[in-house]
Amino acid sequence: MLVTRKAPDFEADAFYQGKITKVKLSDYRGKWVVLCFYPGDFTFV
Repeated sequence: MLVTRKAPDFEADAFYQGKITKVKLSDYRGKWVVLCFYPGDFTFV
């Protein structure tokens, strides 16, 4: 069952406090995290 598995660690760009920064999932270990993403923002896809 995939729901009970831990998500793999990753690093991604994020827009935070007016600038682009790097975030890693492992930075939030032990905390509740909600990941939101959507492909194709501002594109014609």
